[in-house]
Amino acid sequence: VQLQASGGGLVQAGGSLRLSCAASGRTFSLYSMGWFRQAPGKEREFVAGVTRNDSPFYADSVKGRFTISRDNAKNTVYLQMNSLKPEDTAVYFCAAADIVRMSPSVYHFWGQGTQVTVSS
Repeated sequence: VQLQASGGGLVQAGGSLRLSCAASGRTFSLYSMGWFRQAPGKEREFVAGVTRNDSPFYADSVKGRFTISRDNAKNTVYLQMNSLKPEDTAVYFCAAADIVRMSPSVYHFWGQGTQVTVSS
């Protein structure tokens, strides 16, 4: 599976962005999908995940603000980000795995990342 993330940009605090991750191949529906982010000097951290059965999971830091969804017909997973904060600034990556986990190590495939910058 090849993944292509897009939708990042510069936004003011309190604003919104929607990230998209388009997958190639016919097996997209068989994978659980995750969004991670990595800020400069920090480790890559789990943001949100969605199972093959469309069950979402979120990091505590984004609960109530971010929404993950998937469209298997379009081979795409989305991350709607609302009420953005400066601490959300990072490069955001999408990834595919057999099961949703917070650890990046279980994800087999990664997109190239898209920069999200939130100004105060």
